[in-house]
Amino acid sequence: MLAISLCGLPAFAADQTAGKITALIPAATRNTQPAQAHDTLDWNDLLQTTSTGRLRAGLNDGSMLSLGSSSELRVVQHDAASQQTSLELDYGKLRNRVVKITQPNGKYEVKTPNAVIGVIGTDFYVAFENGRTTVICYVGQVSVTSIGTAKPVQKSNQATTQGQQTILGPRQMVVIGNEIPPGGFPTESEMIQTSMAETNVTITSLGFAAAHPILLHTLLYGVVAGAVGTTAGVAASGTQVTQFNVIPPPVTCGANSRVKCGR
Repeated sequence: MLAISLCGLPAFAADQTAGKITALIPAATRNTQPAQAHDTLDWNDLLQTTSTGRLRAGLNDGSMLSLGSSSELRVVQHDAASQQTSLELDYGKLRNRVVKITQPNGKYEVKTPNAVIGVIGTDFYVAFENGRTTVICYVGQVSVTSIGTAKPVQKSNQATTQGQQTILGPRQMVVIGNEIPPGGFPTESEMIQTSMAETNVTITSLGFAAAHPILLHTLLYGVVAGAVGTTAGVAASGTQVTQFNVIPPPVTCGANSRVKCGR
């Protein structure tokens, strides 16, 4: 009788593991408990950082997340086999390096309170602060759809908007909100520089790069790697620059790649 009744129960997903935490500076929480490097991430896990904390996580399909300070992110869903990923950024700053989606009906979405960001495979930044969503595309293409009364209040000249949807290409950005702040917005180059610095989990600041245009261009646009070491030596001793600052090409999972689709 027990066996028969159990057969009638709905089947639960065999695996709802999304990935794992790979780095912390200096600390963060997972589901309100102190997080540790190498902790497993599951569906619906809530990640939070303080004003001094940052977190990096790897998803099962090879995508990478870098959560900035004073941020809250929920990993709603990540199915590497079907390439179905849904994240919710309640507030704060998030950088995403996403493997190329090749599965039918695959999607990678990041939702904020007033926008939905969708990609096929790219490297991009999302922030939600002061009622505004900022999206910067470093590599690839990003679709940004505003929600409710929100609309683009600032965007790159090359970005295209039709209805509530804005399409961003490489090194393009858009700000979704209801009004322009009294002081206006910084320049696009300043916003790109700041976005990368605020989601770096290895160094706390790229301020020294502002005084060295060659180094800054290298960090932002992935110019020859040798230039980083040469210029960094002139810029500031004791400051480490890592590959996470250099914009990489899109990552593809599948038979012709070292990154597998699935675990």
